[in-house]
Amino acid sequence: MSSNSTGGASPFSGPGEQVFPKRFYKAAAIGPAGDGFALLLDGRPAKTPARNPVILPNEAAAQAVANEWEGVQGTIDPRVMPMTRLVNSVIDGVSHTQAGVMEEVLRYGGTDLLVYRAAEPDELVRAQQAAWDPIIAWSRQSLGVDFVIGQGVMFIPQRPESLDRLGDALRALVTDPRTAPFRLGAIHVMTTLTGSLLLALAIAAGLLHAEEAWRAAHIDEDHQIARWGADQEAADRRARRWTEMETAARLDRLVTHGL
Repeated sequence: MSSNSTGGASPFSGPGEQVFPKRFYKAAAIGPAGDGFALLLDGRPAKTPARNPVILPNEAAAQAVANEWEGVQGTIDPRVMPMTRLVNSVIDGVSHTQAGVMEEVLRYGGTDLLVYRAAEPDELVRAQQAAWDPIIAWSRQSLGVDFVIGQGVMFIPQRPESLDRLGDALRALVTDPRTAPFRLGAIHVMTTLTGSLLLALAIAAGLLHAEEAWRAAHIDEDHQIARWGADQEAADRRARRWTEMETAARLDRLVTHGL
């Protein structure tokens, strides 16, 4: 683990490297940094892989990252530090490309999972209706987004005005420049993992817990598992993705509510 000329310690090795360093610090803590809080390793400001300072908008979010570092036993393995990974990706990536990330997220709105329904069997149709219809109703009442619902996998064109309002709803969440990249990064993760911007927005609005959105996003998969059984490799992959989902929802909650 190296440090740069300013004395800041870099949390991770460079991209692509698989040899992780041993814990080189005695204590991880946080400290004020401008209008935010920085991760400190033995009192020295930590750096991302791109050598940017690890600074979060409030104490609670910064402490969540510090807790991961304080919990390191032996080797610093980013694969078991999901909050640190997500924060690094926000600071090094999202914060510099917010317009592009927002465009990518909004593309999911045009093909949202919740508008593509099964025609059969009846139990799957009912499960989708029970989980998805309340979110569609919320988007119509609270966001002014009136989605066209269809069956099958063929592309369903949505009304331009609905997509415009969906964009307005997303932009309303990222008006604070201190929290905007973190919220946008979290919503991007939740959207790509579930295939639904509506589910991500429902979490951000406090309408759904992450667990509820995750179950809603996997109704089809769970139906297949109930019929044919689970595949261990797929189950392991889903568990890893759930960790990412839970971390993203927690980061959004931390930077907005400090909880």
